Amino acid sequence: MDRREFLKRLASLGAAGAAALLAKGSGRAWAADAASVAAGAMPDLVAVKGGEPASMLDLALKEVGGMGAFVRKGQVVVVKPNIGWDRPPEAAANTNPALVKRVVEQCLAAGAKKVWVFDNSCDSGPRCYASSQIERYARDGGAEVVSGASSSYYHEVPVPGALRLTKMAVHELVIEADVFINVPILKNHSGAGMTCAMKNLMGIVWDRGAFHYNDLDQCIADSCLYRKPDLNIVDAWKVMLSGGPRGYSSSRYAEEKMLMLSKDIVAIDAAASKVLGFQPEKFGYIGMGEKLGLGKADTSKLSIRRLTM
Repeated sequence: MDRREFLKRLASLGAAGAAALLAKGSGRAWAADAASVAAGAMPDLVAVKGGEPASMLDLALKEVGGMGAFVRKGQVVVVKPNIGWDRPPEAAANTNPALVKRVVEQCLAAGAKKVWVFDNSCDSGPRCYASSQIERYARDGGAEVVSGASSSYYHEVPVPGALRLTKMAVHELVIEADVFINVPILKNHSGAGMTCAMKNLMGIVWDRGAFHYNDLDQCIADSCLYRKPDLNIVDAWKVMLSGGPRGYSSSRYAEEKMLMLSKDIVAIDAAASKVLGFQPEKFGYIGMGEKLGLGKADTSKLSIRRLTM
């Protein structure tokens, strides 16, 4: 089907049918829906396909005014990737290290005084930092990489508005930083079904076990209330479709070569769910997050700028 035939088919399907076809995420659908945001308008979400992680980030940032729209001169920035697993980059269990490096470089270019990178890893922190290559790439980009592996770094804070997780111990860097940037990888998760932007905030908390025995979905949503990230950047370059979050030899993957960027942590997870082939309603914490006022879960109400490199 060529582009003209595709557009005719969209018109014949009507709004509901067209939305269903576009949700499949084919290259033609992506191109046909690329003008969903008026020229000059600020989108709720930017999605870029077809490039390398660093170049896709650069392009996405241009659509929202550059990193300078989020980071001002002299500010301290915390960048929170997923560094949870003692796995190499090709396993796609952790955030792509090249993307983390470019986020750091962009923050410093915008005038940040200091950029910190950390995660409360599930496997041994030092091994995760090394095998993921995030520690090396982040330092090469100019960041200071710190440990998340000691309870002494975490301080108990109240979570106003939370339904289950009314208090939690949060890493001091997140408490003190001027800017908080969330850089998760999108993948399958055996417990929550999907891990992306909202669930990545479990890595700023010391006792992640409390989430699992106290209504996981609600705790994921509640944890976002303490401090919503100023910017969420989702790594969907190589997406783990099964066997997550660690990944195994039997895991299935999709080479999506995609990056998404949004200030809205609920919206970006809702959009990410469709990359995995599901509707946002499948993941309870997305709807719960919307009910808590954290963002929009209905992607049809979002202004999305879709770009192909």
